[in-house]
Amino acid sequence: MTNPHACTWHPVAPSAGVRPGANIVAGFAEGQELALWRSADGAAQAWENRCPHRSVRFTLGQVIENRLSCAYHGWQYAAGSGQCTHIPAHPAMQAPRNVCAKVFAAVDAAGMLWVNLAQDISAAPPSLAGAVPAGWHFCRTLTVRAGAQAVREALARQGFAIDAGSGAWQGTLNEVKTVALLLEAQPRLTFVHLWTEAAPGSSAMKTLHAAARNLRSEIEARPQG
Repeated sequence: MTNPHACTWHPVAPSAGVRPGANIVAGFAEGQELALWRSADGAAQAWENRCPHRSVRFTLGQVIENRLSCAYHGWQYAAGSGQCTHIPAHPAMQAPRNVCAKVFAAVDAAGMLWVNLAQDISAAPPSLAGAVPAGWHFCRTLTVRAGAQAVREALARQGFAIDAGSGAWQGTLNEVKTVALLLEAQPRLTFVHLWTEAAPGSSAMKTLHAAARNLRSEIEARPQG
């Protein structure tokens, strides 16, 4: 059977929001809850947000150099492999080899952290080079409580067109040039990442923020099938 995730990379979060050796960010892709973090060397990590020991969310834990530590019993797991490497309650005991966090592929591209849920990856994340012009600014991530198809239809009604190469939507919101990238987080939850030529803090950027909120209200007000 063909793996439905094999060629699917998801733009889960802005790269700048996940700092090396520091914070843990919660994310979603196709219903999969994720813990996003970086090892001390800056390598992006995307793990199932569940410690294999007692199923506590990793996002409650902390990053210790190149390891992720669970908040419950402090078990530590290595970046890259997800292998358990240390159990604080038994420091002299070798960590069991069969205890391992579920790890997904994660890369940085075009200012976003992309995640692939497949175990066997045969494609690189899409390039946004042709969709997001040089010098444009990341605006915000819009959380829409509706399915991705409803968001696509709303963008089409606004006159947006999809770029076949990147999957990004290009158009204008209240006369402000905008590029939108969609992430289907859950069946009725979609994240819309927005870029614009408007400068941060400008009146045009403020106009786009207001237009994005109005777009969300319009989408959520429509009956969902």
